[in-house]
Amino acid sequence: MSFSLDIAAFAKKAGGNADQVVRKVVIDLGSSIIMRTPVGNPSLWKSKPPKGYAGGHARANWSHSVGALDVKEIPGIDPSGSTAIGRITASVPAQAGGKVHFIQNSLPYIQVLEDGRTDHSGSLQAPNGMVGLALVEFRSFVNQAVAGVNR
Repeated sequence: MSFSLDIAAFAKKAGGNADQVVRKVVIDLGSSIIMRTPVGNPSLWKSKPPKGYAGGHARANWSHSVGALDVKEIPGIDPSGSTAIGRITASVPAQAGGKVHFIQNSLPYIQVLEDGRTDHSGSLQAPNGMVGLALVEFRSFVNQAVAGVNR
């Protein structure tokens, strides 16, 4: 199916609730990516972690923007993912439809994690990545969002 047909089918399904559906899909997609992002677990590492190491920096660095990428690094850690999910939820506008949404992580090692390994540990905490798996779920996120607003 072509992209334009997918959009037309989405618009028909969503009806007048496109903003709500897009907002929910962006939040669900971002949440899925965040929760799949590994939090460094030194007990799985082949070598000792750096002194003072605390996992969760990669998870903390997921963010959302509209219209353009936001490439700043976010300081701190977020092992639970709740702060990053809250930040994404707060940044998706109520009028979310018809806009280009970006979910991004600007850490220099995020691609290494997406490729299924960590940059210094050698462990495989996310062997199938994070973003790729969430994209496989995209259609189900859309269907769930549409079902939720058409009740």
